[in-house]
This record gives sequence, structure tokens and C-alpha cells, in this order.
Amino acid sequence: VQLQASGGGLVQSGGSLRLSCAATGSISSLPEMGWYRQAPGKERELVAYIYSGGRTNYADSVKGRFTISREDAKTAYLQMNSLKPEDTADYYCKVRLIGVEYWGQGTEVTVSS
Repeated sequence: VQLQASGGGLVQSGGSLRLSCAATGSISSLPEMGWYRQAPGKERELVAYIYSGGRTNYADSVKGRFTISREDAKTAYLQMNSLKPEDTADYYCKVRLIGVEYWGQGTEVTVSS
């Protein structure tokens, strides 16, 4: 399984971006999918997660502003609204399938004040 994250870019504070995560390879069941981010000098942190049954989980810092969704077993999105400079980071998607985790490369998000 390989993951391709896209949709990052430069946006002004208060703006919006939608990140996409596309998986390729053999995925026979609905996996868990998550978005993580890593800012310079900081550890990677969970942003949003969607479980196989559809339940979602968000970091407190993004609740009410970000929404994770999936289109199918191979595609997930992260809609980011009301972006703040502190949201600036490299964003990574992760798939967890039958106990195995797969990570994509990061997509950079920069929010200017």
C-alpha cells in the first residue's frame, strides 16, 4: 500500500485548504485513516482520525475547524477551515489496515498571519 498526500500550500490566516490522501495497492477492507502533522522542531501529532465504522476523533486544537472524511476505502480528505498560523506544518496521512500502518509523504501547509 502506498499513500499520496496532496493539497497543501500557502494560505492566509482564516483561509481554507482541503488535503487529499489517495491509497494505491491492495486494500480489501475499509481501513482506519488518519492525518498527522509535524511542525518544525516539534513532534508529530495526531490531527484527525476516522475509524472503519465512521467514528472520528480530532485534536482539541482543530475541533470545529477541521473535518476528516473518506470517499471510499482508498481516499480520505481533511477539510481545514479558519486556518491559523499555528496550523503551519507538514501534514501526513496514515492508513492502518489489519494491524499494519502505512504512511504517506508529507504535504506542506503554511498559514501566514
